[in-house]
Amino acid sequence: MQQLVLLGAGAREHALAWKLRQDGATVHVLPGNAGIAGSVPGIGATDFPAIKSFCEERRIKLIVVGPEAPLAAGVADYFLGSDIRVFGPRRQAATLESSKVWSKEFMRRHGVATARAWSYRSDQFAAAQAQAEALGGQVVVKYDGLAAGKGVYVCSSIAEATAALAELQALHTGWFSFLLEEKLAGPEVSLIGLTDGNRIRLLAPAQDHKQLLAKDEGPNTGGMGAYCPVPFLDDNWLAAIRRDIIDPTLRGLQAEPFDFVGFLYFGVMLTPAGPKLLEYNVRLGDPEAEVILPALESSLLELIEAT
Repeated sequence: MQQLVLLGAGAREHALAWKLRQDGATVHVLPGNAGIAGSVPGIGATDFPAIKSFCEERRIKLIVVGPEAPLAAGVADYFLGSDIRVFGPRRQAATLESSKVWSKEFMRRHGVATARAWSYRSDQFAAAQAQAEALGGQVVVKYDGLAAGKGVYVCSSIAEATAALAELQALHTGWFSFLLEEKLAGPEVSLIGLTDGNRIRLLAPAQDHKQLLAKDEGPNTGGMGAYCPVPFLDDNWLAAIRRDIIDPTLRGLQAEPFDFVGFLYFGVMLTPAGPKLLEYNVRLGDPEAEVILPALESSLLELIEAT
């Protein structure tokens, strides 16, 4: 029976551990939590020397990464050249998620359908305010770095945009960047695949609910729940997403000076003008994992090993 290490501590990792055990693996979850069998609470997901020692002691050759933090910290880079494989992108590739500004520039470079956006530094709030007013407050404000799904402000008025910019300025000290995007309208869907940067195997589409309150009201959260499959996402929409978003992304990954191996998440809005990419994540979505993995009849372990 194959042994592997799964990094993370949340519900996504619970679902991953459950699925990988169904596939026949012995799963050690670092650090895990009290609700996940096989948890090792003494080793954190970014304690790379301790993770390496744990793997070497048990002759474990595969690490599956759940959350974004270890990827952004360079876990795949740390094990590069060893006989331990990390299923997840290296730090430079993980910038697709860890920097909203860099990610938007990637989309522009490679012709990925997305919203118009303007990037600003932390000394340019006046310019951002002027742009938000020019758009009538119909904007989305995005902090550049990782924020556990809580660094996005969806605004419907100049007053809301002003408040979002003020909150962003109050929450983050020092030098930072942020994006101002035009606000799009339409239902949002999540598509997640396993990719080696050349080909992608898509899992079932899902829809998660980010806003805190019913009827799409309240602030964004890390996710209030999800369901799968998505009944209104028909073959025409899927073909358009493939043409306008997924295929240009794969061509872009091949053109960039880094390799990408792991899960790749596309947050897509279905607008009257066609599908538009809102964001990339470089890992399996949460809460999407909790509905996608139980629906997956194939072996996830075999998909990982084949990617």
